[in-house]
Amino acid sequence: MTHEQQRLAESATIPWKKFGPYLTERQWGTVREDYSPDGNAWDYITHDMARSYAYRWGEEGLGGISDDKQHLCFGVGLWNENDEILKERLFGLTNGEGNHGEDVKELYYYLDSTPTHSYMRMLYKYPQRTFPYQKLLRKNKRRTRQQPEYELIDTGIFDDGRYFDVFIEYAKAGPDDILIQLTIHNRGPRKARLHVLPQLWFRNTWAWGEGNPTRPQMRTSAPGVVQADHEALGRYHLYCDRQPDLLFCDNDTNYIRLQEPPRATRYFKDGINDYVVEGDPSAVNPAKVGTKAAAHYRLSLEAGTSQTIRVRLSQPAHESPFAEFDAVFAQRQQEADEFYDCVQESVTDEDSRNIQRQAFAGMLWSKQFYYYDVTKWLDGEPKGPKSSVRRRKGRNANWRHLYNADIISMPDKWEYPWYAAWDSAFHCIPLAMVDAEFAKQQLRLLTKDWYLHPNGQLPAYEWNLSDVNPPVHAWATWRVYQMDKKLRGHGDLQFLEAVFHKLTLNFTWWVNRKDKSERNIFEGGFLGLDNIGVFDRSAPLPTGGHIEQSDGTSWMAMFALNLMRIALELAGTNTVYQEIAGKFFEHFLYIADAMTRGGDGRFDLWDDEDQFYYDVLRTPDDERTILKVRSIVGLIPLFAVEVIDQELLDTVPEFTARAIWLLENRPHLAKLVSRWQEPGRGARHKLSLLRRERLGHVLRRMLDESEFLAPHGIRALSRYHLEHPYVFSTEEDDFEVGYIPGEAESSMFGGNSNWRGPIWFPINFLIIESLQRFHAYYGDSFTIEYPTGSGQLYNLRDVALALSDRLTGLLRQDAQGRRPAFGNTPLLQTDPHFRNYLLFHEYFHGDDGHGLGATHQTGWTGLIAKLLSLPASGTTF
Repeated sequence: MTHEQQRLAESATIPWKKFGPYLTERQWGTVREDYSPDGNAWDYITHDMARSYAYRWGEEGLGGISDDKQHLCFGVGLWNENDEILKERLFGLTNGEGNHGEDVKELYYYLDSTPTHSYMRMLYKYPQRTFPYQKLLRKNKRRTRQQPEYELIDTGIFDDGRYFDVFIEYAKAGPDDILIQLTIHNRGPRKARLHVLPQLWFRNTWAWGEGNPTRPQMRTSAPGVVQADHEALGRYHLYCDRQPDLLFCDNDTNYIRLQEPPRATRYFKDGINDYVVEGDPSAVNPAKVGTKAAAHYRLSLEAGTSQTIRVRLSQPAHESPFAEFDAVFAQRQQEADEFYDCVQESVTDEDSRNIQRQAFAGMLWSKQFYYYDVTKWLDGEPKGPKSSVRRRKGRNANWRHLYNADIISMPDKWEYPWYAAWDSAFHCIPLAMVDAEFAKQQLRLLTKDWYLHPNGQLPAYEWNLSDVNPPVHAWATWRVYQMDKKLRGHGDLQFLEAVFHKLTLNFTWWVNRKDKSERNIFEGGFLGLDNIGVFDRSAPLPTGGHIEQSDGTSWMAMFALNLMRIALELAGTNTVYQEIAGKFFEHFLYIADAMTRGGDGRFDLWDDEDQFYYDVLRTPDDERTILKVRSIVGLIPLFAVEVIDQELLDTVPEFTARAIWLLENRPHLAKLVSRWQEPGRGARHKLSLLRRERLGHVLRRMLDESEFLAPHGIRALSRYHLEHPYVFSTEEDDFEVGYIPGEAESSMFGGNSNWRGPIWFPINFLIIESLQRFHAYYGDSFTIEYPTGSGQLYNLRDVALALSDRLTGLLRQDAQGRRPAFGNTPLLQTDPHFRNYLLFHEYFHGDDGHGLGATHQTGWTGLIAKLLSLPASGTTF
C-alpha cells in the first residue's frame, strides 16, 4: 500500500480531505448569486463587479483552496504592473458576449493531484503585457456564430515568450497543515517585474443576517505571519517566507463603488487591489486587522529565470515553519509518483501516462464547495436583497426542499461551476479509478432527500433544476460498484442498495411524467442533445403535439436493464430482490416492444427503409411523421444491452422462472428482443433492443466514414447531412438540419448550445462499452466491416478497441508530434512550454478533432483516463 493509499484508507477518521481545491473559478454570473427579479444572472454580478462584491453562497479564486465548508480560503493574486486590475480571478465572456456563449479567456492547466490533495500542482500563464480584456470582448462580440471564437492566444499576447509561467503547488504536512509553493518563470526575452500576492480570506457569513455569526478576524501576530481566528475552524496561521508586507482589508462589498446602500465597513473586499494597482494606501487597514489579508511580494525576474515563494497555512503553530518545507514537498511529490505508478501499471507509453495523469488532475482539481439553499435564495435575505412575487414564482420555485452544502465534482469550474446530473455520473468512472469512496459518495449525494425531489426527479442543474438529463445514474452506480468490487475484493452492497432504492423512485418519476400516454414511449426534452434535431425539444413544438424520442425511450430501456442488474446483485443476499429484478426485466420488454411497434401496434421508431432509429413527431391530430435526422439519437438504442451468465441465473430461480414465463406466454415480447433462451458464448444470455440483424444495420451506418465514423471517434450527426440537409416544413417556416462538424450555426437552444456534429466523449464511451457487451455474448461469431466498405472484418471487441484508439488519439501525439485537439495553433503544437500541457475540451471537431467548447470540461472528457487503461482484451465491465 502506497502512502497515498494509506491516507485514503485513513480519511474516514483522519480528515485528510478537509482542505482541497474547493474554490470555484467563477462565482459571479451564477444563479446562486442572482437576486434579480428577472433571473438575468449574467448581468446581476459581472466580472467587473466581482472584485468588489462579497458573495452570498461561495468564493472564487485563482488556483485556490479552502476547507470543506469554505470558511477559510486561500488564492493567488498577480499584477504585472500593466493591468488595470489585480489578477485574482479568471476572466471570460458571458453568454451574451461570446459568439458561442460563455467562454473563459485564459490559459491554465491542472497538472497533478492526489485524491486526498496531499500534493497538487497547476499552471497559470500570465501575460507580461496588458491583459486584453476589452479586445477579447470587442472581437468576440463582432463575430458571428459561423466564425470561430477569438481566444487569448489569438491576440498574440504570448508571442516572444512575453509571459510568466506561474506554477502553484500544495503539499500537506498534515490534514490542517498545508505547504504552498509558487514558482514563477519569466519566459520572455528581457527582465520583467511581477507582484505576487498569496491571499487568505474568510467567506462572508456575517453580512446577510442569517443567525448571529461572530465576525472572524485576521491580524498580524509576528513579522510575516497572519493569525486567522474563526469560531467554527479555530485558529490558523499563514506563515510567509522572507517576511513580506502584509495587507489587510475586509471581505465586504464596496458599496461606494457598486452604488449600494451605505454600510459600516470601510476597508472593502477590493482594498488590496486598490492599494497595489492604484497606489491607494487608505484602501487597506493600517491596524493590520480584517477578514482578508495578503502577503505582498515584489519580484524582478531576469529573462529565462525563475523565483520561488513559500508560504504555509497551518493550524498547528510553528517556530520554524520553513525548516522542513523542502523535504516535505519532495516527499509528497515522490508519494504522488508512487501512487500513480500503481494506478498506471497497465499504461506504459509515456505520452499516454502524461495525458492520463493530467486527466486525473483535472478531475480532482474540479471539486467545488457547492452551497445553495433554494428556500432562502427564493425568499431573499434579512440584510440583503429582498424577494419579489415574480422571483418566488420563477426559476427553481418548485425545489424549495433542495439544500446543497457539499464538495461536488464540477463539469468545469468556470464555464459550468454547478453540478449536472448526467455529467456527475460520467465523472464517477475516472474518479473511481483513484478514489472509489469519493465516486460512491458523489452518486449517493444526488439521491439524498435534500437533493432528490419528493416526486423522484434528480436535480438537473441550477439554471433549471426541473430540466431533464438522460437517466444514466443507475449505469454509473453499477459501473462504480463493479470497479470498487474489483479493487476491494468484495462489493459495497450497502452503497448499492441505498442508491438503488432512490433510483426506483426516479424510474417511477420517468414513467409517470415522461410517458404521459402510457405507451412506454418516452419524451424527456432535449436530454443534453442541444441543436441535434429539428426542433428545440424542451420548448412547445411549432406543430403542436410532442416528439416520441428514440433516445429518450432507449435511455429508459437502459435504465430498466441497469436496475434489473443491480437487483440481481442484491438478490444474492436478499431474495426479495429477485421479484424486483423481474419487474424491471418485464418493463424492459415492454419498452422494447414500444420501440418496435410504437406502443400501440401502429407505428415504429425503427425505419425499415433506412434501417435506422429516428424520432417521431406526433401532432395533435394523431398524425405521425418520422424525423429522418441521422444523429446519435438513433445510436442510443445500442446502450440498452445486458449480458447475464447462466451461472448467475442459476442463483436466482424466482427471477429466472418469471423471465421464462413471460417469454413463453408473451411471444410478441420474446420475438422482439434478442434470443434470451439461446445462450451465446460461454452460456451467456443477452437482453438488447437490437437483434443481430438490426445491430448489423446500425453498426454499418455508424462505422461508415461518410456518415458517423470520424478520424477521432463517432460524430454526433451523420456527415451525410452535409450534402443532404434534412428539411421539415410547416406553413410558417422551414426547419433545416445540416451537418456542421463543430459549433452550431443555429441558436435554437440558446447562446452556448453549440453542438451539431462534433465528437463527445460520453456518448463514444457508452458506444465502446456497449460493443464490449455485445462481444461478450456473440464472441467472434459476429464480425462487421470496419470501416464500412473497407472489406476488413473485425469482431466487436476489436471495433471497440479501434474506436477507443481514435478517441484517445485526440490528445495523443501523432507521428509528427502533433495533437489533433490543439488544432492549427503552432504555439500549442511545438512550443516546449505548451505542447505537453493539455486541455480537456467539452467536445471536439467532427472532422479534424480540434478542441471546442469549455476548455476544462475534464468532467466527462476525463473518461479518457479509463480508455487509456483499456486492456488489450477490450473488457472494462
